[in-house]
Amino acid sequence: MTHTVLIAEDDRAIRDSLTRALQLEGYRVSTAADGAQTLAALTEQRPDLLVLDVMMPGPDGLEVCRRLRADGDRTPVLMLTARVEVPDRIAGLDAGADDYLVKPFDVDELFARLRALLRRNPPEPAGGVLTVADLRVEPHARRAWRAGQELELSRTEFDLLELLTRHAGSVLDQATVYERIWGYDFGPGSKNLAVFIGYLRRKLDRPGLTPLIHTVRGVGYTLRES
Repeated sequence: MTHTVLIAEDDRAIRDSLTRALQLEGYRVSTAADGAQTLAALTEQRPDLLVLDVMMPGPDGLEVCRRLRADGDRTPVLMLTARVEVPDRIAGLDAGADDYLVKPFDVDELFARLRALLRRNPPEPAGGVLTVADLRVEPHARRAWRAGQELELSRTEFDLLELLTRHAGSVLDQATVYERIWGYDFGPGSKNLAVFIGYLRRKLDRPGLTPLIHTVRGVGYTLRES
């Protein structure tokens, strides 16, 4: 099985050398040069492994990892850092990293640690299918079905549906949704989220089907069966 690795590293020389080394080992590799690019890449497609530099331009690696875990994403994370002090390692692990490698490192050790992470965290079968009532969402394939009929969704609509489905039953406030989907909060006066919720409702909650997306006035939105 060919595994995918996302390398999030702002040092171009390190990023390029790791890309070549991993490709020679048979991995499929994508890259990001800062925290914003990393979050965008993770929204588009979940890798099997994330190699994450701590000291990237904002948000830094620690914050990227925290957001990933807060979103329910369990992608194995190997953090890279030049910091060697124990408190720094603890900070990385507390942020949600699975392993920690100090620069400079031997590439064979990196390979060994990635193999260990894959043994401990094998990729989810069937792309980690999410289901709520008659809704089925396949995040890795970026496809969704309601009552057996596939939904034609834009990228943002799919991201929004996946987020609501992952947190089914919980109410997500507007600021949280803006941060997770767009990367920043448009502010309380923005109607952007309400517009996309409307688009999604028209495609998801068709006539004759039980509505799944609910508005909790003054709070936010939730996806649940009733």
